[in-house]
Amino acid sequence: MKKIEAIIRPEKLTDTIKGLKQIGITGFTVSQVVGRGKQKDTQGVYRGKNYKVTLHPKVKLEIVLSDYMVERTIQTIVAAAQTGEDGDGKIFVYPVFEAYNIRTGTLDFDIDELANQREGQA
Repeated sequence: MKKIEAIIRPEKLTDTIKGLKQIGITGFTVSQVVGRGKQKDTQGVYRGKNYKVTLHPKVKLEIVLSDYMVERTIQTIVAAAQTGEDGDGKIFVYPVFEAYNIRTGTLDFDIDELANQREGQA
């Protein structure tokens, strides 16, 4: 199993979720975050005073999925979230060794194991 963590522009969230649903990804976590990368600072005005915005609002998507879905999921996120400008975000991929169901306290069935069983039956 893998965990995909995608940091994207907030205005691209709806399109990204739509794309993920089209490829069968319906379970994910969304968090509002702020961050700093290559995107340039911007100027803001608050109560008549100028200030520099150095941390930009972003959205973090976290998805745990089977290894065989990783490449397709990355392609879907890039297609939906890319503008071609600095600040589009990043995608990180991490290994996931185990996942536990909090309600039952048990180890969740490994989806990679299920995929391997299906391939063996074909």
